[in-house]
Amino acid sequence: MKRDITPAMKTLSIKRCSIMLLGGFALFALTAPATAQTVSREQDIGTLRLGQRIRVDDGTCPAGQVKEVSGTKMTSTGIMASRKCIPRVHTGKMPGVKG
Repeated sequence: MKRDITPAMKTLSIKRCSIMLLGGFALFALTAPATAQTVSREQDIGTLRLGQRIRVDDGTCPAGQVKEVSGTKMTSTGIMASRKCIPRVHTGKMPGVKG
């Protein structure tokens, strides 16, 4: 027995697919900017946006840490930056592993 697909069912199916596709794009857009930019001098930052986080590896923090500059507050003169030392996140190969 063959089921007939009504125009209403087709429209509902298209809407569901569209919502799922838009949701996937939204998740990708939210995760893509999560990687923090790293610069060697604070002068290299340029324009800081609200909520943006940039790691500065200039040697001012203790060993094993790196400075994080973030746009924390909107003021009448622009974005206020805050600075703090955070643990350095190691990327790449593990020490002692050959490959």
